[in-house]
Amino acid sequence: MQVSLAEAAANLSDLVEAAINGEEVILLKGDRPAIKLMPIESVRKNRKPGSAKGLISISDDFDEPLEEFKEYME
Repeated sequence: MQVSLAEAAANLSDLVEAAINGEEVILLKGDRPAIKLMPIESVRKNRKPGSAKGLISISDDFDEPLEEFKEYME
């Protein structure tokens, strides 16, 4: 779909919705294509709780004082 800048100003929300729905929207300045409206793809992936299950383990002595710091703990 190609529309003039004046028409785009009057119908911007409709044009944005059309672009989001996959339609190619080109804005014309005079009779030349100037701008192409297109949706921004999400860069962020959806998180999935529990996806790292089994990949991480914590040793039994995790919270024991370190040998190097024993003198500070007494």
